[in-house]
This record gives sequence, C-alpha cells and structure tokens, in this order.
Amino acid sequence: MEKTNRESIVTVVPYDPNWPKLFALEAEELRNILKNNCVTIHHIGSTAIPDLVAKPVIDLLIIVHDLEQLAKQSFALEKMGYLNKGEHGIAFRRFFQKKSPHPFNVHVYEIGNPEIDRHLLFRDWLCQHREDRERYATLKLQLAKQYPNNIEKYCNGKNNFVLEIDAKDGFTGWRMVHAFTEEEWSTVRYLRNYYFFKTFEDPYTWTFKEINHVHFVYYQKATRVGYCHIQLWPENRAALRIIAIDENFRQKGIGSSFLLLCEKWLKSRGTKELLIQSNSAALSFYKKNGYSPMPFNDPEGNETDPQDTELGKKLF
Repeated sequence: MEKTNRESIVTVVPYDPNWPKLFALEAEELRNILKNNCVTIHHIGSTAIPDLVAKPVIDLLIIVHDLEQLAKQSFALEKMGYLNKGEHGIAFRRFFQKKSPHPFNVHVYEIGNPEIDRHLLFRDWLCQHREDRERYATLKLQLAKQYPNNIEKYCNGKNNFVLEIDAKDGFTGWRMVHAFTEEEWSTVRYLRNYYFFKTFEDPYTWTFKEINHVHFVYYQKATRVGYCHIQLWPENRAALRIIAIDENFRQKGIGSSFLLLCEKWLKSRGTKELLIQSNSAALSFYKKNGYSPMPFNDPEGNETDPQDTELGKKLF
C-alpha cells in the first residue's frame, strides 16, 4: 500500500565491534524460547558486516521448522519486548521488532525459503568485496542525510543497490513481496496497463490503498517478472483479480509457480476458496492448474463480463 510510515529519525553510525556480541546474547535467548522449532539463527544486515556504517539495529534471521508453531510461540517473544508485525511486506516471513534495551529486528523464515539465501549471500558479498561495501556506506550516509525522518524513503533509496548485489552474488531464488518500493509500484502499473488496461485508464488504482486488496510483486533472482492482485473476501474466500507475467519471462512455468505460491499464502491465512473470472485466452492456464467451474458470487455484487468463465479452487 502506498503510504508513508515515519520514524523520529534515521541515524547511521560507524561500525561498532560490540554488535556481534549483542547479536550472540539475543540469539541465545531466542533459541531458549523457540527450542526445537529453531533450526539456526544468523546475524544479518549492515551490523553483521565489519567496517560498514549502519543504523544501530541488530538484525537476526531465524530459520524455523514450522511457522504455524512459531505463531504459538509469539507470546513468549512479546514477553521479551518484541512487537509482532506479521509479514511486514514479505510473503512467508514473520517479523518482530524490539526497541529496548537495544533495538533488534527479527526476520523468521521457514526452512527452505529462498529469502534465507538472499540475506546470507548479500551479507557475505559485502564482507568480501570492499569496493561494494564502501559504495553501500556512501549511499546509506547520503540517504540518511536526505531522508532523516522517513525510513520508507531511506529503504527505497537502497533498493536498486541491493538488487544489483543480488544479481551478482549468486542468488537464484524467487521472492514474493507486497508492492512497497517505487520500482515495485511502477511494475504493478506497467503490467496492469500493458495486459489489462491498454486502451483505457485503469479504474482500480484505488485498490492500492485498500487493506483487503493485496498486490504482490514476484521476483526471479533480482528481476521483477510478475504481479498479482488478490481481493480478500468474507467467509474465508478470495478472488484473484489479476495475475500477469512479463512477456519476456513467459512459457517458463513462472506463472504456475507464482499462482501456487499465491494459493499457499492464502491457505496460510485460512482462505478456503480462490475464485477467478477468466477470459478465453487464460482458461487453459487455470484449468491446467486445477481450477474448475465454480460460482464467483462476488459479495459486493459487481457486474461480471458475460464472456468470462467463472472458476474456482478449494484450498482445503
């Protein structure tokens, strides 16, 4: 959603050799809480990279066996002072923040999630490549000076550099994120207009700010290749309003992989049915992915195109 979330100040400070010690102490407490669900805990982010300037916030990456079990353990994290912020923009992640006595960010992923490798490869690349580390330091200092009171613009400003490193550090996985950066919203608009609203103005941009309308951007490696728009309905139902893959990446199975992840994400939040209104060109794609005739039954009573076919899939 396109909104601004402001913090009091963005502070970037020189590297502190105490940061690894703070990480180790916090990681031990977290292991004691998560017990057998915890696979391992990594120190990530700028505070994990010697000689790099950073916001003085320790980032921990926790790999767990089961995110559903983590939900039952969240109360214990909250007793430690952590605020549960849900996915916080990245599908299949759980994010927690603590501000005192020292600020920590905790990123939790289930074992096998490619975001794990992405974080570790980025960290290790900057540890090993001084020139890129110095470029990143310069960028962070410039952004902190330019946006001292706006963490979102600070983060947006780092995005292209991070993708540049993703492209050369060996990362090969996928990412599925809620549209957040300016570049991601640009991809959203481009794919919507190119495939669905080429001849008239998109009448549904208002959904970009609605909590029940979810806009995912799908990455392969460091490239934005797809987009989907999901509307969340009452009674554990949802509608797939749009799914689109950039034409340069079609016929590679990416659309089916993306759709399967959307279904997995919806299932994780208790959605039981995913409904679609398909035009004739996309009908074979949905049938290939297990969709069959099912009444759309839009709870808002919106008109449907009589040429579309109503399809659906039970997720449970």
